[in-house]
Amino acid sequence: MEEPVELPHWPRGTVCILATGGAGPHAIPVSTAIRASERRIVFALGARRGSLERLREDPRVALTVLAAGDVAFTAHGTAQVVEDPLPGLDGVVGVEINVERVSSHKRPTFSIADGVAWGWVDDEARERDEAVRSALIEL
Repeated sequence: MEEPVELPHWPRGTVCILATGGAGPHAIPVSTAIRASERRIVFALGARRGSLERLREDPRVALTVLAAGDVAFTAHGTAQVVEDPLPGLDGVVGVEINVERVSSHKRPTFSIADGVAWGWVDDEARERDEAVRSALIEL
């Protein structure tokens, strides 16, 4: 179901699924996707990620978000690296998706009761995640 291109809001820490093309479809979870505007999403990828190489070769991507509060959609668009590396974060690259369309997955026959939330069990990883999110917000 196609809807207007404006992105819904989703809770911080929602696990999103990034799908890239290249030699074939490839999907990975990402923890840092942030709605930057009605048509722009920013997130971070490790500099050695295969998904980063794939989107550099073919920028067409899809990001699926399933979160509590009946947020269920896929944003389709083109991705590009906007910071390599993110300031102060060696090995982490800032990426943006310019959203061309949004496919809603909401239906009157079901609701999304809970989304999958990313949680860090390691203090160092939690602090690095905060630093990554702060850098992404600056983009």
